[in-house]
Amino acid sequence: MGEESSEGIVYILTNPAMPGLVKIGKTSRDSVEIRLVELYSTGVPVPFECEYAARVEDANAVEQILHEAFGPYRINPKREFFDISSEEARDVLQPLGTEDVTPEIQSEANSIDVESRPGVERLRSRRPNLDFHEMEIHPGAELKFTRADESVEVIDNKRVRYQGETYLLSKITRELLGTQNKVHPTRYWTYKGKSLREIYDETY
Repeated sequence: MGEESSEGIVYILTNPAMPGLVKIGKTSRDSVEIRLVELYSTGVPVPFECEYAARVEDANAVEQILHEAFGPYRINPKREFFDISSEEARDVLQPLGTEDVTPEIQSEANSIDVESRPGVERLRSRRPNLDFHEMEIHPGAELKFTRADESVEVIDNKRVRYQGETYLLSKITRELLGTQNKVHPTRYWTYKGKSLREIYDETY
C-alpha cells in the first residue's frame, strides 16, 4: 500500500449515552461524515461526538499505536471502545498528527440528527460535578495518585491540599500529569484502595 492511500484521519469519539467509554477509529479523508452516520445506528440513542481528530500520514499505523497503548482497557477485542478518558487518548494521538481537524468533524457530527440535542443535554445533566461529601470522603482523607507516588488531603467537598497548597482535584491532576488538557480526575486517584471513578459511579 502506498503512502497516499494510507493517509487518513484518526478520531476519538465519545457518546453521552456511554459515559466513561471512548471509541478510537480511523477513516479515509473523504468519508468522515459517512462514517459518523454509520456509527449512529438504531442501537445508539444519540449521535457520537468528536473529542479530537487528527489527519495523519498513516492512519492504519497510528490507529494501531493507540489500540496497543490502551489495549488493557479495551472493552471487547472486536470493538474499538476503551475504558479511558478522551484526554488520555488525545495526549497520545496529538503528537502523531499533521493537522487538527476536530472542528470540521465535530461540525459534521452536530449536523447528524439535530432533534436529538435536547436528549443529549439531559444525559449530560445526569453527571454532576464531583463532591467529596456526597461521595462520603471527608476532610482529612488521603487520596492517592495512580501514576506516581503522590497523594493529596481532602479539605472540603471540592478542594484538596497538595504540598501545602490548595487545589481543585482537576487542577492538581493536570499538573501531575503535565498536561493542560481537560481531564476527568476520578480516573487518576484512589481512596482506601478504591478508584474514585468507581466511588463516583456508585454515588451518582
